[in-house]
Amino acid sequence: MQSVSYKLGRFFLCGLKYNSELVRSVVNFARGKRVKMAVFTVVGAVKQARLAYYDQAEHEYQKIKLDRPLEIASCFGNLSLKDCKPFAHVHAVLADAAGKTYAGHLLRATVFAAELHLQELLGKKLEREYEQTTGLALWEFRR
Repeated sequence: MQSVSYKLGRFFLCGLKYNSELVRSVVNFARGKRVKMAVFTVVGAVKQARLAYYDQAEHEYQKIKLDRPLEIASCFGNLSLKDCKPFAHVHAVLADAAGKTYAGHLLRATVFAAELHLQELLGKKLEREYEQTTGLALWEFRR
């Protein structure tokens, strides 16, 4: 197991705009504050969402389309660099009006009302690189 330690930087609380795209909003907010690495959570509700499940055998995402209002039961992620640009890796659990939940990699979602809690990480640059065994862009820990 590889790891690296970071110091905590600034902590932000942010209200995401109605009808904005959630994942893009997180990346744009971080870019605007010059945050390169972070961990974050989001609470609130979305008007629709696209989740994905990674098929480990096929090395491709299977998309889950949810075109209805959903409560964000859990949403967390991290921000690092991919191809020298900020990249948000986000997972979510979303609940419908009946309490049925849907979970996976959050590709995108349209915000109804949402709050972002973002903790900046300071230290060595953390970048994602393609890893052949999994077919994913994973953190590259350079010594």
